[in-house]
Amino acid sequence: MKKQKIFETTNFFDLLSEEIVFVILDCLNTNPLDKKSFSLACKSFYLMESKHRRKLKPLRQEHLSKILTRYPNITHLDFSLCPRITDHSLTTISTACKSSLLSIDLSKSGAFSGSGLSSLSRSCKNLVEIDISNAIGLKDAGAAALAEAKNLEKLWMGRCKLVTDLGVGCIAVGCKKLKVVSLKWCLGVGDLGVDLIAVKCKEIRSLDLSYLPITNKCLPSVLKLQHLEDLVLEGCFGIDDDSVAALKHGCKSLKALDMSTCQNISHLGLSSLTSGSGGLRQLTLAYGSPVTLALADGLKNLSMLQSIKLDGCVVTCAGLKAIGNWCISLKELSLSKCIGVTDEGLSSVVTKHRDLKKLDITCCRKITGVSIAQITNSCADLSSFKMESCTLVPRDAFVLIGQQCHSLEELDLTDNEIDDEGLKSISRCSKLSILKLGICLNITDLGLAQVGMSCSKLIELDLYRSVGITDTGISAIAHGCPNLEMINIAYCKDITDTSIISLSKCSRLNIFESRGCPLITSLGLAAIAVGCKQLTKLDIKKCHNINDLGMLPLARFSQNLRQINLSYSSVTDVGLLSLASLSCLQSMTILHLKGLTPNGLAAALLACGGLTKVKLQSSFKSLLPQQLFKHLEERGCVFQWRDKGFQAELDPKCWKLQVEDIVGGGY
Repeated sequence: MKKQKIFETTNFFDLLSEEIVFVILDCLNTNPLDKKSFSLACKSFYLMESKHRRKLKPLRQEHLSKILTRYPNITHLDFSLCPRITDHSLTTISTACKSSLLSIDLSKSGAFSGSGLSSLSRSCKNLVEIDISNAIGLKDAGAAALAEAKNLEKLWMGRCKLVTDLGVGCIAVGCKKLKVVSLKWCLGVGDLGVDLIAVKCKEIRSLDLSYLPITNKCLPSVLKLQHLEDLVLEGCFGIDDDSVAALKHGCKSLKALDMSTCQNISHLGLSSLTSGSGGLRQLTLAYGSPVTLALADGLKNLSMLQSIKLDGCVVTCAGLKAIGNWCISLKELSLSKCIGVTDEGLSSVVTKHRDLKKLDITCCRKITGVSIAQITNSCADLSSFKMESCTLVPRDAFVLIGQQCHSLEELDLTDNEIDDEGLKSISRCSKLSILKLGICLNITDLGLAQVGMSCSKLIELDLYRSVGITDTGISAIAHGCPNLEMINIAYCKDITDTSIISLSKCSRLNIFESRGCPLITSLGLAAIAVGCKQLTKLDIKKCHNINDLGMLPLARFSQNLRQINLSYSSVTDVGLLSLASLSCLQSMTILHLKGLTPNGLAAALLACGGLTKVKLQSSFKSLLPQQLFKHLEERGCVFQWRDKGFQAELDPKCWKLQVEDIVGGGY
């Protein structure tokens, strides 16, 4: 009896050591709410979870002081979901975290100034990473405050457009341990600021100078950085062949170079890469000079090159043949939206570079089944193959993909002529995790069911406007792919609640897009809300049979929901207001809701405290008080006004023909 009483009164979880409990908590990473549930089990678990947590992603700043008191060991703070972080909040963080804080992300929270950054830099002596991107109001004084963070190693300040050479110079002098720096779109920073960074911060490994108004004056200093591995010069229009000539004299450590949209650099400048950057592994020349024989010959001696991206370039057959004759063996080739890619040129590349793992020929509209035959025969180890809108490729060519490329993990066949026989063959690719079949008008449930039976690792499926798909196909996917995280069934008009209820068994589903599915009702949406608690993005635009009854389960169960599109649905004031209980909700699109009144809209906007973006019909602008908009904008919400009238839906085949006419005119 005594032993029985001991067993009845003893809480065996109290016997677990702190280390064992921490191991258990380390395993609870799938659902953000799991650790919260764990902490609510008992007082000891509550305390353990508080001590264990190192990373925090707050939604709002109002309760920051209490949160930091509960979690005393925080090392990483991520405010990317928080619309506003003020100087007062940064001071609170500085006082609470002090030397324990290692990194902070303020990239979506631009309400702070130099005062708050100064407090952070002075108190948090061990801070090594900070992201202040999009702080469009930050000036040189604010940037200079970061100079006090002496141990800073990684700094992102993209789109800080008011910061000039002076502010960057202060950072360079104070933060000499910097290894990663991004100045993308800092339009006030020129040659002087970049030169100071290069001269003072000798440890830099990665430097992003995209769209800066720099010239050849600063490049020699940059290219003398002995540890520089990744350099991004995208959109630097002041750089020309003479600038790149500096590569001849150094930067042996460079492994990745991006010179996209540098239209003043020709094959003459690029030839400098051969002598100065022999260790280069990744080269991006998207939307730049034409890929000619001269350009390809100028790069042929890059003996370590594994990846080259030529997206958007004009490509000649001779240029592609020359790339095919390189002695190296490429692992990645991207020709997305390149004009001039033909069967002859592409075949010459893939027959020589048989070790390709990633190939992108999106919108290469001149290629046919000849190219697909060469690709599948030569590059059997492809893990990623993107061929959206290759509309001249015949149906039988897609069978070859499944017969030869069994290592595929990502396959994009959007807007192609693939049919069920092709899908049946592709289902042999059992490693597939991402499959895009949007605007594939020849596929039906028969082919999709084969994918469901054989591709159990699928996590992302896009069926946008593939109108031959019905409940049978979707149910097969739901049954065979339990780890599905994203599905797009937009404009698959024959899909009903039966499909949605089957998908509710995919508990990891976090993105669900079903716009233009008129047969889906609130019953189906309720099933998704109950079964898919990790849902973060929901698009039910033009689902006319979804009303307030669908919103109530969302409000109760979808606590991770961040983005929702309710346009053209039957949701009214009541349903919209119920969503106020979703603390994570940040973005709403609510156009053409007939049951929405000005008073109901105002109440919902005020109640949803975390909103950062709202798309509204322009007619509401004059129906609501301007003071309301001012208040919400001060809270961090941006309004996007639309004046578009109600639009009837086109038949998918007519819609595709219109798109092809527009694209064809561009060529």
